Amino acid sequence: MKKCIAFLLFSCSIIANANVRMPLVFSDGMVLQRNKPIPVWGWSDPGEKVEIQFNKQTKTIQADKNGKWMVSLNAEKAGGPFELFITGKNKIVIKDVLVGEVWICSGQSNMEFQMYKLPDFETQKQLANNPTIRHFGVAQDLSGTPKDDLKAGKWTTCNPQDIKDFTAVGYFFAQKLFAELKIPIGIINTSWGGTNVETWTSHEAFQNSDEFKSIIAEVPTVDMDAIFESYKKSILQNLKKVQGFDVSMENENQFKEFGFDDKNWPEIKVPSLWENQQIGNIDGIVWMRKTIVLTAEQAKNEAVLHLAKVDDEDQTFVNGIEIGTNKIWDKQRIYKIPANVLKAGTNVIAVRITDYSGGGGIYGEPIDLKIQFKEGNLPLEGFWKFNVVQVKISVSPNSYPSLLYNAMVNPLIPYAIQGVLWYQGEANVWRANQYKKAFPLMIQDWRTKWNQGNFPFYFVQLSTFDEFGGNSTKGSRWAELREAQSETLKLSNTGMAVTTDIGNAKDIHPTNKQDVGFRLAAIALNNVYGKKQVFSGPTYKSQEIKENQIIVTFENIGGGLSKPNNSELKGFEIAGADKVFYSAKAIIKDNKIIVSSTEVSNPLAVRYGWADDDTNINLYNKEKFPASPFRTDNWEMITANEIYKVNK
Repeated sequence: MKKCIAFLLFSCSIIANANVRMPLVFSDGMVLQRNKPIPVWGWSDPGEKVEIQFNKQTKTIQADKNGKWMVSLNAEKAGGPFELFITGKNKIVIKDVLVGEVWICSGQSNMEFQMYKLPDFETQKQLANNPTIRHFGVAQDLSGTPKDDLKAGKWTTCNPQDIKDFTAVGYFFAQKLFAELKIPIGIINTSWGGTNVETWTSHEAFQNSDEFKSIIAEVPTVDMDAIFESYKKSILQNLKKVQGFDVSMENENQFKEFGFDDKNWPEIKVPSLWENQQIGNIDGIVWMRKTIVLTAEQAKNEAVLHLAKVDDEDQTFVNGIEIGTNKIWDKQRIYKIPANVLKAGTNVIAVRITDYSGGGGIYGEPIDLKIQFKEGNLPLEGFWKFNVVQVKISVSPNSYPSLLYNAMVNPLIPYAIQGVLWYQGEANVWRANQYKKAFPLMIQDWRTKWNQGNFPFYFVQLSTFDEFGGNSTKGSRWAELREAQSETLKLSNTGMAVTTDIGNAKDIHPTNKQDVGFRLAAIALNNVYGKKQVFSGPTYKSQEIKENQIIVTFENIGGGLSKPNNSELKGFEIAGADKVFYSAKAIIKDNKIIVSSTEVSNPLAVRYGWADDDTNINLYNKEKFPASPFRTDNWEMITANEIYKVNK
């Protein structure tokens, strides 16, 4: 009997091994790129003959010694639905295949940002009824070496049920393309929040780069299990150093109580994400406590606790009584404190915060952190006690270079595409100067790997976000990163959507993704699809110094330079030889900007929008595309000497 079972298992393994297998991106509902050769590949037994049929084409191929095979179908016109047949010792039928335009959407959280997070999602959901717009969501995954296939992923259609998980930027881009082209649009979303550009770049690209080859030379072959253990040990050791005690859930049930003694807990500034403070980049559970003193008048009636926002989930207690909970990371927490919960004298607010991914903690505007009484408010901003009781240990994609390229890009190559949309850079602001080399390196790397020519690569310039309060006086990492993005336009067939006017200084995830998608689409429609139109705002060209003025000339002025409602131009600064910048008067004359300041009699340089928070800048062209921030000097920046460092 045992011999029979063994023989049966052996036979099954042969049969299983014989099956032709396709990459996950080749699946029902897929969109193939029109007007270009179409690579189709998969795996089977070594030497196995495989036949591929599509529309009126039939091609055969013999698998190599490793069982890998690939054919190139002839270019097809837009249309469908079709079926794709792959036949070896078994037969695969991929149904509902469309041919149209395919774009990769990649980057960090602002590209990952799903439709369901939009303020008007319910409206957008009802409008989502276009089965020829398709979305392939690549499952997040890490790998120390290039993978052949994705961890998971599937094609979905634009309908009210499935639209919620579409990348919002990608969807609005596809929507605009479809409106103009009336052909199927496929977007492949491979993105991961909080990730740097180096994790999206291949190991070979670093090896061939003068900038990075010495950095990468001693990096060992990455063992993900070993990285996990090392990372876990490092995180727990750091937290013990910060807190003075181990991460532990012991006695956690006491932390909400009024009488619990938290004198040994460290303090953290609130409101602010803990990633920006001593806790660092962790996911898990953190308790925060705030002791306040109330008068008898304040304590005698019910009150309202305003806890700003909590990323992601909170359970909130006052004097041991739970008064509210919420799981929506960007929702204002406003909880009623019932009568008789507060008391004259000492009171304790305790919040159990669970962070599942990304940022964590109590964040938002200080004005939204308070107790509201019948008469007056008690501010709660400042230092709170904290205790990290649990850490969700997972290896960061930024731990080593190439981890996301290996797992989330390499398996897509060489799927036929029209181009790439990219929204990333927030994670690289600390090394903004080096981004001038790292970002073009990644673009060239992808073009080399795909081997489909110098395909379009369009990206989003970082919007406003007041992360460090940076400006021309103290330096601005965000402005320097935007400059690095602008300089990347020197690469051929690139384009940049400027978003200075649609950001949120207090939220790194601005919710206006519609205009972002439409601006990217404007570039594509002009450059790729022959729909000639203005697709860019003014960009700096040159300056001319005349006595106490600097005259700035721009490219991409469209119908001419403009400002909203004849308002005063904002965001211009001017400096002389002392390199001290002063706010400047700026006027439009003959489609140039004349900049001056009574503080600077012999000006040398102009800056525009040079700050983390550039919300107020307001130069446009008449087609309402905003001008990109710029500087005319070449003085050293604060990120000039910051370089990428790799764990060894």
